Amino acid sequence: MDLFGDLPEPERSPRPAAGSGGPLLFDDLPPASSGDSGSLAPSISQMVKNEGKGAKRKTSEEEKNGSEELVEKKVCKASSVIFGLKGYVAERKGEREEMQDAHVILNDITEECRPPSSLITRVSYFAVFDGHGGIRASKFAAQNLHQNLIRKFPKGDVISVEKTVKRCLLDTFKHTDEEFLKQASSQKPAWKDGSTATCVLAVDNILYIANLGDSRAILCRYNEESQKHAALSLSKEHNPTQYEERMRIQKAGGNVRDGRVLGVLEVSRSIGDGQYKRCGVTSVPDIRRCQLTPNDRFILLACDGLFKVFTPEEAVNFILSCLEDEKIQTREGKSAVDARYEAACNRLANKAVQRGSADNVTVMVVRIGH
Repeated sequence: MDLFGDLPEPERSPRPAAGSGGPLLFDDLPPASSGDSGSLAPSISQMVKNEGKGAKRKTSEEEKNGSEELVEKKVCKASSVIFGLKGYVAERKGEREEMQDAHVILNDITEECRPPSSLITRVSYFAVFDGHGGIRASKFAAQNLHQNLIRKFPKGDVISVEKTVKRCLLDTFKHTDEEFLKQASSQKPAWKDGSTATCVLAVDNILYIANLGDSRAILCRYNEESQKHAALSLSKEHNPTQYEERMRIQKAGGNVRDGRVLGVLEVSRSIGDGQYKRCGVTSVPDIRRCQLTPNDRFILLACDGLFKVFTPEEAVNFILSCLEDEKIQTREGKSAVDARYEAACNRLANKAVQRGSADNVTVMVVRIGH
């Protein structure tokens, strides 16, 4: 079993079944949600006039054959057109007394990462954090996780960018969690805050999605055959009711009651939550890899406050309808595209509160420009 195995081609390609040896740490992305999630035609591509179809992708044969170093060089040469990424966000406190969510938008951190220039030309980072038990863990993660990532990002020559980036993400989450727990335990009384984390690291046209807990990342992809948009889940939720998560917790001496760790904690992986780490709660993220295609429209990152009242398909279609709304007014100094994406974030967050989400709501949409 290859721990760092490539994903198959993103469309019209049979996906391998899960192996019998247990879940992979770097899991394959599942296919798009069953059934297409909308009937809107791709007129949004007319709005974003600079959307083209110049990017080339690795073939499945390239992924299977040849050395990893050779594949890396092929991808680098083929990906002459790098898709632009720009993030937009809206957040609402909802019925909670305190806003415990946090987020980070870094459209371009290539210069800060100082990657090997021959292999990587663009690095971007987007993240949402859903705090619980206080704001300190989510705030700490928002302030420090990307800084740790930049420090650990591969410098100089590497044989495999993919394996190196994934190892960098693992080390970054581990280090960030350890830093927070050290600070939390030094307080009197000790902090008990915790946070989910869903991060998208874009290296050229490859997305690396690392997540802990129940915040989610969704990709909107247009299907040319059905002429509909689909919602592709990029992340994996972690809750104690899942078999693998429950088994890990029980082996560590913990238990799951009423769907929660020790009957209290709703998530089985997090940053912080020091009192539960000895019970099997871990900061090891699931990491998935996704190749962007010319048919990809945007990425949605959101905390569970949104998904308690919206399905991924509903959220994607809601955003698409906002992007098609020509009545949205453009502010001075902002393009029509920016105005519509900002409106989509704000309207979706407002609608989640109107539908009765009692939680904090954070909605981030990352536009994919072609």
